[in-house]
Amino acid sequence: MGFLWDNHTVILDAFGEGLILSGWAALFALVVGTLLAVMRVSPVPPLRWAGTAYVSVLRNTPLVLCFMVFTSAIPHLGFTAEPLTWAIWALSAYTAAFVCEAVRAGIKSVPRGQAEAARAIGMTFGQSMRLVILPQALRAAVPPLGNTMIAMWKNSTVAAGFGVAEGAGALHDLLNDHADKIWTLFIGIAVGYMVVVFAISAVFRLIERTWRYA
Repeated sequence: MGFLWDNHTVILDAFGEGLILSGWAALFALVVGTLLAVMRVSPVPPLRWAGTAYVSVLRNTPLVLCFMVFTSAIPHLGFTAEPLTWAIWALSAYTAAFVCEAVRAGIKSVPRGQAEAARAIGMTFGQSMRLVILPQALRAAVPPLGNTMIAMWKNSTVAAGFGVAEGAGALHDLLNDHADKIWTLFIGIAVGYMVVVFAISAVFRLIERTWRYA
């Protein structure tokens, strides 16, 4: 424990970087994933095809390859950004595909009569989706979205291989200088990740209970 305390600033800074990465990636993934879900149930065929293509490609692509595209391929086109920025885009683009499927499942759980009633009173597809379907769908999607966010937090460790100094990166750097503390470091970093996982689970359970009785 003394060793971990002596290096607590390095570890906390790394976890802070990981939380920034995951926080922004979660925000973008939730927005993009929800839009993709709407596209996949849209009555406009090109939108359905585009949404389906995106999800099919990203869900069947290794996360490491997604990071390589954003951190290596895109910069070769002349775009520049910090490693953390590219990591946010890579993680959010990848996670959005899984958010899409969680939200789409929620949309499918809404009785068809709800959409038919909305159309009967003159609502457009966009209006019925925004005012009738999505509010109910998002309630049903809370548990799978919680699991997706937990998976995203754990997936953020991949960023350590692409220049982002998050928790796994801190573990690697400290092991280079203190190989004899391998078990102390592994246990300490693992506990840190578990604390965040439990926190995410608690937040989504709270949201689920709140929306259930709203």
